Amino acid sequence: MKLKFFAAAVLLSLCGTALAASTDTTPKNDPYFARVYLPKTPQPKGPVLRPGDRLAICGDSITEQRRYSRIMETYLTVAWPELNISTRQFGWSGEQAAGFLNRMTNDVLRFHPTVATTCYGMNDHHYRPYEPAIGDAYASNMMAVILAFKSAGTRTVVGSPGCMGLGTPGWNWVQGTPEDRNANLCTLRDIDIELAEAEHTGFADVFRDMYLAQYRARQSYGTNYALAGKDSVHPRWAGHLVMAYAFLKALDVPGDIGAFTVDLARKKASVSEGHELVSFQDGALTIKSARYPFCAAGAADNDDSVRSGMALVPFNQEFNRLMLRVKGGKAKSYQITWGAVSRNYSAGQLTRGVNLAADFEVNAFSDAFAAVDEAVARKQAYETKQVKELFHGKEGKADMEKTVADSEQERAALVAAIKAAFVPVTHTITITPQ
Repeated sequence: MKLKFFAAAVLLSLCGTALAASTDTTPKNDPYFARVYLPKTPQPKGPVLRPGDRLAICGDSITEQRRYSRIMETYLTVAWPELNISTRQFGWSGEQAAGFLNRMTNDVLRFHPTVATTCYGMNDHHYRPYEPAIGDAYASNMMAVILAFKSAGTRTVVGSPGCMGLGTPGWNWVQGTPEDRNANLCTLRDIDIELAEAEHTGFADVFRDMYLAQYRARQSYGTNYALAGKDSVHPRWAGHLVMAYAFLKALDVPGDIGAFTVDLARKKASVSEGHELVSFQDGALTIKSARYPFCAAGAADNDDSVRSGMALVPFNQEFNRLMLRVKGGKAKSYQITWGAVSRNYSAGQLTRGVNLAADFEVNAFSDAFAAVDEAVARKQAYETKQVKELFHGKEGKADMEKTVADSEQERAALVAAIKAAFVPVTHTITITPQ
């Protein structure tokens, strides 16, 4: 397929400085944006996920790190259990779109995914300045991947590659400057946009979200903060949170985890769907929750902290809203105690509503959340072994169907462990006038 984009891509690579001034939400005249053009991309027209969906998360070594995929699966498991989404990750280190195309029937489509996300381009850009042959090959292979998913009845969210850091990986095949390589990746991102529009698929703008987050991190925490990883390619936890944010946004996941409303004057309280009001007496609100917020701790300036990534994108505001609203009180301020932590708020703040998930780094859900997250991590680690070592090892070569059947039994036990770990949490929020 010959894309109309290619001629414009070369022009953008050459004229990015002039175009950067028109990018939205990016500082004008900052050299960081001189070689990339980052207009906002079309947003999803409605929720992509449906109850009972089987989600396949596909990509290269960044996916095989099992971090953004783990964030996504844990989030969908605890925040939206009623959707009953089953998830598999299919990351393969060093892979390009062509490599995935060659293995997707055997490794992925046999499990009949109903939704798939892809994240290719990092290896496809060959770690050098853009040239038309790179774009032609990438577009051709990604189009074939999209059409294969479409033929199998799988709804696809095409993820762009992420950005690179501003260092140079110590590999002898790397060419050009960091600016050259990011301009190349941005060009592949634009190709993904056109493919998604042509085939009416979803699109996750991983590059844009990561590139902007990297800028914010450098402004706030300095040049040692490596959002894209110490090797400028493989992100640590903060970067993976940004990637997960981009994919959840493309999936148009709703963000209202729960809402707790207290009327002090009437001595009444109510809770939203997914939560059960156990009692409200003397300022103590006890709730049994079948939905969890996404819980993360860690230093704000640490690039290996999920919590740090949450400060670089509006994850809590968009996907992690567990709101407490308190009205009808006579005091000017109140202490809110949740779990072992207390915070003070003005009466006005509480009337408007405060996001407990954002404000309480450690909270009543933290231990239960960690148990689910660890179970997800064990399952996803096995999925790497299942595909790379078993399907493509001596067992698979000897008898693929037996290997699949046997390994699925082992995986099923890991799926059951996730379900066993995810139990309702009963917790108390205490409201004390100050």
